[in-house]
Amino acid sequence: MVKYIAKRFGQIFILFYVFLALLFLLLDLQPGDISQQFVGNPNIPPEAKVIMVRQLGLDQPKIVQLGHHLWNYSFGMDMGVSWSSYPREVADILFTALPRTVFLFLTATVLSFWLGFYTGKLVAWRRGTVVEKSVMVTSIFFWTVFYPWFAILMLWFFASQLGWFPIGKFITVETWIGSPFSADSVFILMLTSIAAVTLVYGILRLVIDRSTDDPRSRQNLHRIALWSLIAVATVFWAFNSRRTYAMDILWHTVVPVLTLTLVNFAGTTLLTRSSMLETLREDYILTARAKGVPESTIRDRHAARNAMLPVTTSLVLQLAVVIAGGVITEQIFSWPGLGRALLGAITAEDIPVAMGALALIGVLSLLAHLVADITYAFLDPRIRVQG
Repeated sequence: MVKYIAKRFGQIFILFYVFLALLFLLLDLQPGDISQQFVGNPNIPPEAKVIMVRQLGLDQPKIVQLGHHLWNYSFGMDMGVSWSSYPREVADILFTALPRTVFLFLTATVLSFWLGFYTGKLVAWRRGTVVEKSVMVTSIFFWTVFYPWFAILMLWFFASQLGWFPIGKFITVETWIGSPFSADSVFILMLTSIAAVTLVYGILRLVIDRSTDDPRSRQNLHRIALWSLIAVATVFWAFNSRRTYAMDILWHTVVPVLTLTLVNFAGTTLLTRSSMLETLREDYILTARAKGVPESTIRDRHAARNAMLPVTTSLVLQLAVVIAGGVITEQIFSWPGLGRALLGAITAEDIPVAMGALALIGVLSLLAHLVADITYAFLDPRIRVQG
């Protein structure tokens, strides 16, 4: 297993540098000269352009510029300084926006995956019923809906008409006036809490799975562990002085997370149903039934486990796409994340920020595929052997 993961890390490493080189070539192939953006004023003397070209390193050979580009992004992610927010560094802009994007899309993706896989598994098992037909119609609607229109509709209905949630943005300014805490510090603490609960729950699941072979007992212990951790986290935040501000941030995330979950869960449901129907035709399912294995065990441990492979592929590709496609979501909901930073950089012709955002999106996509490879190896040992 270690050899398999090491091999995948090596492939990701090579792909990362290929991706950075392609970004550099795309920038270099653009018509014109970057320095013209600063010295377009005819009142600026020609000497200023020469100085600017030298400072930007544009007077050096292309191979040297490419080497500097790869080196700066490799060690410390030195992405330069923003042109539109000078002298703020690009890394500061992007790594401030990145946690917000990851939180928004990762939450929606996990919820949609869990809901879609569970729903698809059940409707495949109950094929031909009214429940299956209703779920299929609903899933097809959300799968084919025009996303920008649907996002605006959700915002209009829940925020404008009902008034249950705020109309976009990340925080309520009035709530944070005079606050002793910054929004970023509260948000990072929220992410840390979620990560801690997830990590501890994963460890407890591993311990439970190794300590008992009874499927029903394991399932009950999993639920006890999960709800116990949720209770501990709830108590922690209930007595935390930042709870009011954390609730304000969560209040702003409900509508965008709900919108993304509804759209993404539909595709997972349809794919899971299709994969489950194919799996249920396999010989080992018939053999399990002939042996008298309980129906719930056949569904959850035999059919659903093998049907999860194509769904996992879809999940990883979805992660890569939604992070890059966050421009639409973050713009509609005024969410200050990575996608909105990229759109703002393109609008302002802030090339360092745009390049840094694209590089960061590429890194996240590569890491998502690495997680998929490792997950595959756990779900299907044959992949581990072949790798």
